Amino acid sequence: MPITKILQEAKKFEVQVYQKPKSLAKLRETHIPFTGAPRKHPTHPDKVLLIADPYSSNMMYYEFRTQDISYAEELPTLVTLDGESIPMGRIWVRKKSVGIRCTPFLVEDLQAITKKST
Repeated sequence: MPITKILQEAKKFEVQVYQKPKSLAKLRETHIPFTGAPRKHPTHPDKVLLIADPYSSNMMYYEFRTQDISYAEELPTLVTLDGESIPMGRIWVRKKSVGIRCTPFLVEDLQAITKKST
């Protein structure tokens, strides 16, 4: 299944602001913040996708288990010139937990491209 299809099927993840931690200093010691547009994982309900820059032509996203997220914050919504809006958020992920960083790319034979241009 193409990655754009997967991301389109991933429904918006309504960011629920978790109870604010008692100590922000302790949170910074034990967690790492990631910012982007959160989405529900299309096939795993216990995972979250976080699209780092949703309007970029270089799409990149993270995948985290929900149990590794201890705190979430809503950030200002991004709006395009066409009026399309995407809610943004910051999630705090526990250090030493495993996440996936995915950067889709086009597979192409570079030798074929360089031969065409000469």
